[in-house]
Amino acid sequence: MRGGYILVFLAASMWGTLGIFAKFLYKFNLSTYTIIFYRVTFALVFLFIYLKAKGMPILIPRERLKFYIIYAFFSIFLFYSLYFYTVKISSVSFAVLMLYTAPAYSTIFGRLIFKEEITQRKLIAVALVIAGVLILNSGEISFTGKAIAVGLASGLTYALYGVFAKMAVNKEEPEQVLFNVLLIGAIFLLPFTSFKVPLQSVPYLLALAFFPTFLGYILYNRALKSVEVSRASVVATIEPVVAMVLAFLIFGEKLTIIQLIGASMIIGGAILARSE
Repeated sequence: MRGGYILVFLAASMWGTLGIFAKFLYKFNLSTYTIIFYRVTFALVFLFIYLKAKGMPILIPRERLKFYIIYAFFSIFLFYSLYFYTVKISSVSFAVLMLYTAPAYSTIFGRLIFKEEITQRKLIAVALVIAGVLILNSGEISFTGKAIAVGLASGLTYALYGVFAKMAVNKEEPEQVLFNVLLIGAIFLLPFTSFKVPLQSVPYLLALAFFPTFLGYILYNRALKSVEVSRASVVATIEPVVAMVLAFLIFGEKLTIIQLIGASMIIGGAILARSE
């Protein structure tokens, strides 16, 4: 059991590096779509090798294609683009905190799609997240309305990612789901991608694909064999903390005391929503 929690912690730590790699890659003047395309493409290579080694099925049945096209559009094309663009126009810390507004949206989607009950705890969680977002934009360090809008949209699409994933894993293996949704997502990204990238950026692109995309997901799935999903999702909330610490150490990003309180409220709301 303890080993399972360690795997969740490691997976969340991998995810916490997403914005860090994005920040480094933007220094090479790469577009958002180009970064995401190579992230997805390299991750597909790692996943293909993994699936082959495990003897697992790779492609989904043809009748599932329509669902996966919708899934990939919202959860790969839109979600990845919005999150990385938020990093570009604001900061790693702000972007990852906006991502964790997702539980507020998930509460609404859970009710509308899966007929899940909206409890008092969930309402408190949503209130904490909303208040946290408002506080986060107060004080000396403020963010533009554009950054807030795009950041909140990334949280919305992150919540949709969870909804689609829940539907997908009912019929396919998680690794197969990830491979196919990334494959279709790559097709959406093709028209917007510049294929020429500086050679110096390739190690960062490979690391982006391997650590937070491939390895984080594999570690989390393995952890779920010994840890309950609800408990694992709470432990995974360490992701924004890891991202904020790394952003401070590497880029010197800072939040004011008031904004740190807002950040704590967003993370606290996420934990409260996931711990039910």
